[in-house]
Amino acid sequence: MTEGTRGARGPRSSSSAPVILDIEDFKGDFSFDALFGNLVNDLLPSFLEEEADSGDGHGNIDGLANGHLRGGQSDASRFSQVSSAPFFPEVDGLLSLFKDSCKELIDLRKQVDGRLNTLKKEVSTQDAKHRKTLTEIEKGVDGLFESFARLDGRISSVGQTAAKIGDHLQSADAQRETASQTIELIKYLMEFNGSPGDLMELSALFSDDSRVAEAASIAQKLRSFAEEDIGRQGAAGNATPGRGLEVAVANLQDYCNELENRLLSRFDAASQRRDLSTMSECAKILSQFNRGTSAMQHYVATRPMFIDVEVMNSDIRLVLGDDGSQPSPSNVARGLASLYKQITDTVRKEAATITAVFPAPNEVMAILVQRVLEQRVTGILDKILVKPSLSSPPPVQEGGLLLYLRMFAVAYEKTQELAKDLRAVGCGDLDVEDLTESLFSSHKDEYPEHERASLKQLYQAKMEELRAESQGSESSGTIGRSKGASISSSQQQIAVTVVTEFVRWSEEAISRCTLLSSQPATLAANVKAIFTCLLDQVSVYITEGLERARDGLSEAAGLRERFVLGTLSRRVAAAAASAAEAAAAAGESSFKAFMVAVQRCGSSVAIVQQYFANSISRLLLPVDGAHAASCEEMSTALSKAEVAAYKGLQQCIETVISEVERLLSAEQMATDYKSPDDGFSPDHRPTNACIRVVAYLSRVLESAFTALEGLNKQAFLTELGNRLDKLLLTHWQKFTFNPSGGLRLKRDINEYGDFVKRFSVPSVEEKFELLGIMANVFIVAPESLATLFEGSPSIRKDAQRFIQLREDYKSAKLATRLSSLWPSLS
Repeated sequence: MTEGTRGARGPRSSSSAPVILDIEDFKGDFSFDALFGNLVNDLLPSFLEEEADSGDGHGNIDGLANGHLRGGQSDASRFSQVSSAPFFPEVDGLLSLFKDSCKELIDLRKQVDGRLNTLKKEVSTQDAKHRKTLTEIEKGVDGLFESFARLDGRISSVGQTAAKIGDHLQSADAQRETASQTIELIKYLMEFNGSPGDLMELSALFSDDSRVAEAASIAQKLRSFAEEDIGRQGAAGNATPGRGLEVAVANLQDYCNELENRLLSRFDAASQRRDLSTMSECAKILSQFNRGTSAMQHYVATRPMFIDVEVMNSDIRLVLGDDGSQPSPSNVARGLASLYKQITDTVRKEAATITAVFPAPNEVMAILVQRVLEQRVTGILDKILVKPSLSSPPPVQEGGLLLYLRMFAVAYEKTQELAKDLRAVGCGDLDVEDLTESLFSSHKDEYPEHERASLKQLYQAKMEELRAESQGSESSGTIGRSKGASISSSQQQIAVTVVTEFVRWSEEAISRCTLLSSQPATLAANVKAIFTCLLDQVSVYITEGLERARDGLSEAAGLRERFVLGTLSRRVAAAAASAAEAAAAAGESSFKAFMVAVQRCGSSVAIVQQYFANSISRLLLPVDGAHAASCEEMSTALSKAEVAAYKGLQQCIETVISEVERLLSAEQMATDYKSPDDGFSPDHRPTNACIRVVAYLSRVLESAFTALEGLNKQAFLTELGNRLDKLLLTHWQKFTFNPSGGLRLKRDINEYGDFVKRFSVPSVEEKFELLGIMANVFIVAPESLATLFEGSPSIRKDAQRFIQLREDYKSAKLATRLSSLWPSLS
């Protein structure tokens, strides 16, 4: 109910039952609080005013609570007021209002339910009508689709018919056009059917310069037709085709030749003027003659770089220089780089013109690049690369085979770079890399032989140089040798720098081999051959060096044998002793020289092995078995040097032992171990012979300690230590010992033992320790000999020989006493 409606209504009573609620009150934004307020506002105006006045709180005024009045009046007055009038007089009106409202709500609900039922019926009726309409529409749509399908079928049929008609019309038009062209061609063909060579009666088309393209096209068609007709007649068995066609073909050929020459002349004139438009027009027309091959070849052949002799001379001067002397590879490399840059720039400029002129520029570029490589590049390569003879190679002083190989590598590398640059500029379908390879094919076929021959030539020249240096120093070395100086001069020694030079030659050869060998298998084979040359060179060089050092040892041995001291007069003996000292000095010098040779030999072998591991082995892997074969060759080649080194080390041991024996014989006195003043305090110093021997060994073996390494050093020192032990045993058996002499012998043995400890060979150290134990047989009393070797039964046999050297051996009857104690030794 709206505000206006509610405001018009007056007080209600239960008898009148006025309309209180309206269905419109429940529409829109319905609020129960608002509805209730509108119902009771007319009955409770004073309540609303009191409620408004009490908005400030509950300070001094009490409201209603639970139906009782609270306030500031006395109880008596309140009671009297309540008794005289009702507490809430609007209750009855509100109850009546609420009852009427409930009735009206029930009525409204019934009205709404009725209207809902009516609406449901109406909706059901409309839905049935709608469904019926949809069904009818669907039937209509299906029919419409069927109509459209029939219409589409008819349209397709009509379209196909129209297309067939169009095809027939187009075919008919094409036939008409072909017939028209055929009539024209027959007419032109009859013009060429005149007398042979008679081209004067032709149509204006064939002489009009403005219609050259059309004339060329028609002439080519006529020629093709006539040639095909002659071919068909020949295939059919008619050996004498019609004369008219033969005349036509001949006249057409003459005309085409004349037209092609005329176009080429026009093309040349336009080329001189740089008239690219005319050149392009001519090239397009000429493309109808043999696909334009003559035009393309003619254009390339008339380029200045192919016909100007001065260009070729300029190329040679740029690369080889003007002075006429032999150019160096570095100068040739710079010259080729400059020349090839000029060629690339020229080709790039020509490519721009070719692209603008020719309808098939790639084909022209292929012809141009091929001509550049086959004429201009080949011309300069022939001047640079003059293949030397292997039977009579040029001397090393003039560069030898190495100069040719270096020129070859430089030319090949620079030409390969040129090929890449030309490929980048453009060369059509031409395989420029393969063509470039073909330029060097004759040189590459014999390259491995030239490389090996060059290495051999370098080795021979180096050996001749070393021999010349050695011979130059022989005159000064003769005097030195006469005074006991070194047998082998320093120039004859193995030089690590020489082996390093061999390796450097091989490295350079391998770098060329890598550049020139495109296939991995070919590269591996060439690398293996080059490395084999290096192995042969190193093997021969170090083996000969070791043999020369051995010759020094043999010469020193010969000197020792010449001056062996014998029973001579005092004057002759003094001279012989002096010569023996000189021979000893020569032996010591040759020993040190051989050790230096061994050390340098080891360093050289290490250089070769390192070079193989770092540079060669990876290049051999692509071929099965190549790596193992090279390792076997290296082992075989170096085994010759190992044999020479082994023999020389044996000679070194002989030299040392011979000198030790000489020193012992010359310096060891009988009184060293049998002092006449045995009762006095013993001399604890080593004997003079011992001091001389140890000093000699310390001096001479210093070079062995430095030169030898690993197992070689251990084997050499073991052999030397065993020989020294055996020599000392033999030497001491020449003397008789008293107790003080035994102490001095023990001092000598300790001196020798301290020295051999530097060998770091346990077996040798043990031998000298046993010598020290055996020396005790000269020191202890006779009755203590039996217990002396209880802990060392293995040396009793040697000890028995030592015991026999005691001064009191016979007087103390030691033989009888020991035979009863050691029956196994008797």
